[in-house]
Amino acid sequence: MRTYDNPVISGFHPDPSVCRVGDDYYLVCSSFEYFPGLPLFHSKDLVHWEQIGNVLDRPEQLPLPLPGAKASGGLYAPTIRYHDGRYWVINTNIDGGGNFVVSAERPEGPWSDPVWIALTGIDPDLAWEEDGTCWCAFSGPAGGINMARIDPVKGEVLEGPFATWSGSGLKYPEAPHLYRIGDWWYLLIAEGGTERGHSVSIARGRSPRGPWEGAPANPLLSHSGTGRSIQNTGHADLVEATDGSWWMVLLGVRPRGFTPDVHVLGRETFLTPVEWDEDGWPVVAPVPESHAAPGGAWHPVPPLPARDDFNESALAQHWVSPFTRPEGSWSLTERPGWLALRATGATLDRPGYTFVGRRQQHHDCRVTAVIDPGTGRGGLSVRLDEAHHYELEVGNGEACVVARIGPLRQIVAGRPVPSGPLTLTVTIRTSDLVPASPELTDGGTTGPDTVVFWLGDPDAPDAQPLAELDGRYLSTEVACGFTGRVIGMYATEGAVAFDWFEYTPASAPSA
Repeated sequence: MRTYDNPVISGFHPDPSVCRVGDDYYLVCSSFEYFPGLPLFHSKDLVHWEQIGNVLDRPEQLPLPLPGAKASGGLYAPTIRYHDGRYWVINTNIDGGGNFVVSAERPEGPWSDPVWIALTGIDPDLAWEEDGTCWCAFSGPAGGINMARIDPVKGEVLEGPFATWSGSGLKYPEAPHLYRIGDWWYLLIAEGGTERGHSVSIARGRSPRGPWEGAPANPLLSHSGTGRSIQNTGHADLVEATDGSWWMVLLGVRPRGFTPDVHVLGRETFLTPVEWDEDGWPVVAPVPESHAAPGGAWHPVPPLPARDDFNESALAQHWVSPFTRPEGSWSLTERPGWLALRATGATLDRPGYTFVGRRQQHHDCRVTAVIDPGTGRGGLSVRLDEAHHYELEVGNGEACVVARIGPLRQIVAGRPVPSGPLTLTVTIRTSDLVPASPELTDGGTTGPDTVVFWLGDPDAPDAQPLAELDGRYLSTEVACGFTGRVIGMYATEGAVAFDWFEYTPASAPSA
């Protein structure tokens, strides 16, 4: 029997929404302050997902743009649907403009410019009746689920909004999805907050207008108060597979470390099976670490290449930048075979800097890059937000490790380096293991992992780390917010260039 492992999309990929078109599945996630926005994935089996684009990949699609956003602001909770020969995504820009719809003839794009809708709230959803009537359910400003009849082409509100069912009584009813299944309309929501109390509940009625009857077993799903390795389970979407089975995609986290446990990869995308009881209610088991896979064809997809040599004409789709990526701040042609970055800000402590990175997707991993700093300054950064990040920085003949933790910023180590290209490496490993250099730590770390910075090859016989830092300070529970770690290249002075960048998962070393 084929099985799959959770998460099915690892790393900072929260708020998944899914739709099936024929034999193909499409899934979109929140991206918050990162550009390009709303990563879009394709699968043939609900297990193996390949990123095929970003829904918002042009600055003109964000007329009230992400440069005005804040960490964990920007683009919240999209929904993807297919109707009348087009793909539709509805979303919220929390920092400007509100709710909008974009559409495309092909999921790969190009996606349209936003059509803005005068609805105040977040987490919007789209559903159509057989006669073409379009409904938008969303989390309203008063904290309940609202419903409105809209024209998604013109962006007009035709009826409502009006309050509808708001859950089983837990806090923050949100993330509604409306479905017609058989003779019933079902309204799936998240409630309990997106932390350890996160849960999924459902109601049904004969019309999108209600009235709504909550499921007797609500919440359908919650890992709150359990010892399961997957926590914060919620913000779900339902899909019927090609073999007639039903499945739920949802977000969750994998906390690590000493109590109260922290997570560093962000909220990830998980998959769990759904059954239907004799009364027509869905039944959802706890989210498994592994499970029998959906029936039908099995379609593994190639993983992201470990190494990017920057030989293509455009950046790959998984590269992201906080808030914006201004024209002129980066180039693949200025120095062929290199990624050239030009500083737009003098510090990573405030928005406006030049950064190109990718999500950390494994608890144990290694990142290596070759930098030519020239007369500029830049390096590798492990970023959660402007107040929580670690850097290995090169400039003016010196390499240093910088830690920004809340209001504190400190250079924790430094070493002279020769001019010309240098190899920079960051290794991240679970921290309940023996440190590589115990003299560099207090030996008592209780964080989820250790972030280690190296000049050159860590596997060389005489290799010594430049610094080791506790990973808990780059966790959501410390920094707060909705995102996960992103590791990337940056420039804070002049121009620097990177010959290549390599990200590889690693097995946890033996203690």
